[in-house]
Amino acid sequence: MYAPTRTVVDTSESSSGPRADGPAPPAPPRRGWRRWAMDTRPLRRPAYRRLWASTAVTAVGSQLTAVAVPKQIYDITGSSAWVGTASLAGLLPLIVFALWGGAIADSMDRRTLLLITNTGIAVTSLLFWVQAVAGLESVAVLMVLLAVQQAFWGLNAPARSASIARLVPEDELPAANALGSTVMQTGQVAGPLLAGALIPVVGLPELYLIDALALCATVWAVYRLPALPPLTARVARRAGVREIVEGFRYISGHAVLLLSFLADIVAMVLGMPRALFPQLAAETFAPYGEGFALGLLFAAIPIGAVVGGLLSGTYSRARRHGWMVIGSVVVWGAAVAGSGLSGNLWLAVAFLAVAGIADMVSMVFRGAILLSAATDEMRGRMQGVFTVVVAGGPRLADVLHGTAGSAFGPRTAVAGGGILVVVVMLALAAAMPALRRYRV
Repeated sequence: MYAPTRTVVDTSESSSGPRADGPAPPAPPRRGWRRWAMDTRPLRRPAYRRLWASTAVTAVGSQLTAVAVPKQIYDITGSSAWVGTASLAGLLPLIVFALWGGAIADSMDRRTLLLITNTGIAVTSLLFWVQAVAGLESVAVLMVLLAVQQAFWGLNAPARSASIARLVPEDELPAANALGSTVMQTGQVAGPLLAGALIPVVGLPELYLIDALALCATVWAVYRLPALPPLTARVARRAGVREIVEGFRYISGHAVLLLSFLADIVAMVLGMPRALFPQLAAETFAPYGEGFALGLLFAAIPIGAVVGGLLSGTYSRARRHGWMVIGSVVVWGAAVAGSGLSGNLWLAVAFLAVAGIADMVSMVFRGAILLSAATDEMRGRMQGVFTVVVAGGPRLADVLHGTAGSAFGPRTAVAGGGILVVVVMLALAAAMPALRRYRV
């Protein structure tokens, strides 16, 4: 556990405990361009490799369903309002079950929990396919299935993330997070493109079926993981409100954990400008073609994140994790501000791509801090809160930026949000030194 009175983690307490794999074979020296390329050391560990492979498979498959659900709802209703309502219908179950799932992940074998939840997600995808093939055309059924799927995902995500620290040593946590985040970001780019190409060929219902089949591969990969029970007998076998509250108390008592969450909230709530992309495409960048500009704006941040992941060898061995978080959030804010000040589409996209790289670095080291600065018996709950912050922050940003864009114009709102990120993050770093001093 991170000791508040020290600036260095006591590895005898914060270590992952006994890992599922034995020692990995020594990595060859990294020379030339390999020093810049993605750090793949965690993939030498079979258990982590299985978990990562399952993530890679579902990263694309899940995006097929993410495209199919709003497309089907729009086909039924002809209303974007219904599409937005359906998105909100999945948010509340995600928040509730992510918090509860974190507590459950700290009280039982995480492999068992992953098996149960991945199976539940697969069955839900299969039910999506059944209703589409049956031609029910019921928005209510789609919203219920979406809520159930998001509930399973909320239960799954904390256990999956918390398990990483049991599968790789502490010094490889940033590299493991970079590998996982890169395939997820790649899925967000490739999945929608694949869905768009497949719908005219195989039809919308088959997207659900492909996702369900991909999840079967995920269940098999998780089945082959070793058991991941709680490490100590002190761990409570309950997972209720009291245990969830204990997780929040734990965060409040550890400044570096609290600051890692605040850094993400600052970056996403104040600086995520996606709600303004349609207005920017229609007004500022209309001469480039509205549809073309909109596609580039939405793709820029994920593409930058993928590039940041592929180049993770440049930073994954850094030990000053706190400074890496502070620096990446400041760069994110400055790049977002630059995109807002740019009247040229290509320059704005370039700034957003830089923001995506910074976001990847931030995700890598915030994730590493949550896994290394918390004890194993609290990691599930930390990841549950992390899931809520990641899911909720951009949605709050949509409301904030949409309102600001209507009042002050989209470019002013984007630039102002980015500048606020820089100012607030630097103020937090100056006022609370725990994050600056944190290293492994």
